[in-house]
Amino acid sequence: MAREYTTEFEQETMRVAVEIAERCHAEVAMNQHLLPRFPLKKEENAAEVLREVARLGLSRRGLDGRAEYEERLFYELDTIVRMGFADYFLIVWDVMKYAREHDILTGPGRGSAAGSLVSYALQITDVDPILYQLLFERFLNPERVTMPDIDLDFPDNKRDDVISYVVQKYGMKHVAQIGTFGTLAAKAAIRDTARTFGLNTVQLSEWAKLIPNQLGITLKKARELNDRLDRHIKSSKENEMIWEIACQLEGLPRHISTHAAGVVISDEPLVNQVPLQTGSNDALLTQYPMNDLEAIGLLKMDFLGLRNLSLLDRVIRAVNYNRKLQLTIQDIPLNDKRTLDLFKRGDTTGVFQFESDGIRRVLRKLCPTSFEDIVAVDALYRPGPMEQIDTFIARKHGKQSIHYPHPDLKPILEVTYGVIVYQEQIIQVANQMAGFSLGEADLLRRAVSKKKADVLNEQRTNFVSGSMKKGYSESSANDVYDMIVRFANYGFNRSHAAAYSKIAFQLAYLKAHFPAEFMSALLSSVFGNDVKISQYVAEAKKYGIEMLPPSINKSHYYFQVEGDAIRYSFRVIRKVPNKFILSFIEERKTGLFRDFFDFCERMPSKMLTRGILEALIYAGCFDEFGKERATLIASIDGALQFTNLLGNDERGINLFSDDDFVKAFKPRYREVPELSEQERLEFEKEYTGQYVSAHPISRYQDKMKQLGMLPLSELKKGQKATIGAYILERKVIRTKKGENMCFLTISDDTEEMSAVLFPEAYRNFTTLTEKGHLVAIQVKMDERNGELQAVVEQMEDLETLDLPKRLFIKVKTKEDVQKIKQLTRAHSGSSVVIVHITETRETIELPNKFHVSFSNKLEQILKEEFGEPNVVFK
Repeated sequence: MAREYTTEFEQETMRVAVEIAERCHAEVAMNQHLLPRFPLKKEENAAEVLREVARLGLSRRGLDGRAEYEERLFYELDTIVRMGFADYFLIVWDVMKYAREHDILTGPGRGSAAGSLVSYALQITDVDPILYQLLFERFLNPERVTMPDIDLDFPDNKRDDVISYVVQKYGMKHVAQIGTFGTLAAKAAIRDTARTFGLNTVQLSEWAKLIPNQLGITLKKARELNDRLDRHIKSSKENEMIWEIACQLEGLPRHISTHAAGVVISDEPLVNQVPLQTGSNDALLTQYPMNDLEAIGLLKMDFLGLRNLSLLDRVIRAVNYNRKLQLTIQDIPLNDKRTLDLFKRGDTTGVFQFESDGIRRVLRKLCPTSFEDIVAVDALYRPGPMEQIDTFIARKHGKQSIHYPHPDLKPILEVTYGVIVYQEQIIQVANQMAGFSLGEADLLRRAVSKKKADVLNEQRTNFVSGSMKKGYSESSANDVYDMIVRFANYGFNRSHAAAYSKIAFQLAYLKAHFPAEFMSALLSSVFGNDVKISQYVAEAKKYGIEMLPPSINKSHYYFQVEGDAIRYSFRVIRKVPNKFILSFIEERKTGLFRDFFDFCERMPSKMLTRGILEALIYAGCFDEFGKERATLIASIDGALQFTNLLGNDERGINLFSDDDFVKAFKPRYREVPELSEQERLEFEKEYTGQYVSAHPISRYQDKMKQLGMLPLSELKKGQKATIGAYILERKVIRTKKGENMCFLTISDDTEEMSAVLFPEAYRNFTTLTEKGHLVAIQVKMDERNGELQAVVEQMEDLETLDLPKRLFIKVKTKEDVQKIKQLTRAHSGSSVVIVHITETRETIELPNKFHVSFSNKLEQILKEEFGEPNVVFK
């Protein structure tokens, strides 16, 4: 690529470029202490102000006068002041105070900051570190001077408000959000280079297809893996040049964006230390990434937007509004039985950190009986600690004896049944056995976790020596040290687990006590995700909550609780802009819409389009006016002509609202045949992503239950099951052997999933795989690309599938037979009733006139009367 620069202009350009480069010189001072200062009056001192607000905070918590708390507070304040972090704590305290005063919900804490009593007293965190045995040294270690790191959680829709306050308080020159660089990955490097060379889209696509879709792939690795790529590079000089340049560009920064949470605050103008640029909101943006800022000596703070805090906030507001309460998160007890029962069932859909199938299985096996158990599960359900889950559960239920390496460690390990779960326990063990200070013990934990042989040997000597000085035997000391080494990598930060488990428990409490408000807020948190909305709608129905369809007069921007039901939101309706939704909700405040034409008349004609009206009609928004959807669709043109005649302005005010002559031209409905049920449901699915009024399979629920079919939402990998499903999509492909196979998208009223028919199954059941068919399928559950997939083994038409013919009931006495005859009288049908009488050991078949038709209602009646195991249809 290199060439000689021969012309006079080229040589002069090169000379000047070198001259400029030689004149450029900058030295960036590193490891400075550029801590921000909290604005105070001249006569005030940060250390004294911190001590004062901390003591007041402890008093507000009702903990003043208690020796253990007073001593811990004095120790922590002394350490914080000595390390020079008083201003930092005041800054964080002030931010959290602003949030509380402006009705912004804050998280209970994140990371090791929850181990600080000062943080708890200042209401920076909301977990009592003494009650939950959390350690200050895990957060701020006087033996190892590092910057404190307090991460703050806010609702994701309020985070920008808090950052704006910080900018306003300290000034735009002193506050900036942190920049982060996106780098040129393999494909991007090739694409950008080739584009610069003037290649067209087809040629760019050809290059891109030759780079494997593999996480972390490099250009060098791609060439080694793909001979076609190597041949393509060698096919022309231009391609070789593109490749050479792309390899040099790979990994370089491509663009700058805003860090998800990081903010820096400085006492002096940031531009003196950091290059800045305009950010997306009030704050400027640093052109140094996070690690470089910390290397300079600036203090980073994380302001995180947490979706689950927004959910928590929305649920509490809805509960207080609907039920006329004044509930706060502080009112939620952490020993609530109904909430613990919810965790025992693993009924944790929508509960922060406890939604995965795996952690639900752990909850069902463990059957937690306290908040401590919840904290332990949160800490254990992670790579590494997972190995201890079975031991933890067995010991809790008394199936395995609880063993302590030494009796003196029982107070430390008793809460986790002798299993080391938390990093803090390792620190406490070293403190108890070897006499290490808590700060020294934290250094031991950090050192041992690195697993370096020389460090392990050195620390063993120190630990054993310290233990023997305290009167422990050498063998006991070595045994305990071996335990520390074994669990050093596995231990989880107890402070973080306790804080985030508190959010989880609060959400679970609201779900257990106020399921309608909880599910309504949960649904509103996943707009645009049809799969999640389907899952949560099914969950709501499981709680007996009715889902009401969209209504032009009753729905709102979000899902809303209406009585004991939930009303669908307008935002689920596709092709209806948010601006239009807000516009007609505002117009509705002047009076409810009287009919379809009244709605059209009152909306601005510039905003009203056929597409919007179709979407609202097919979603069922106008059903309350008593006209069929097909009739409303047929009446759209007349409605639009009418509104155009009225000449509505942008505010929906027409020029002739009082003109009786114009009113006489108000259109009439154009009556046409109604849509079929399948058409109506398909349009609902198209425009809302859901089957709103009913799922196509709903009318077969009784039959499916009698046939023992499982809901799709209950299927697990490796399971064999019979399911009933509606075919949404079909895709036929040809295998390498030239045979056809088929992929289906299937659904029921709980979930959607993929199904596959391999060539033999597809040949056998081709006619049943058409879109819109309702089918009964025998499947084996597998996994593909991380998602569950049903492998079809048998398939039948659900509509023509025969029902079970016999009902078996076991009763105690002959008198019970008379009860059966009375109970089944209202459910006559074709299924034979066979009764076994345990008292006489007789089995009899009831006469034809007592034959029954299966239904959920009949099944419920019989099971309530005779017991669930004693009633079987088969």
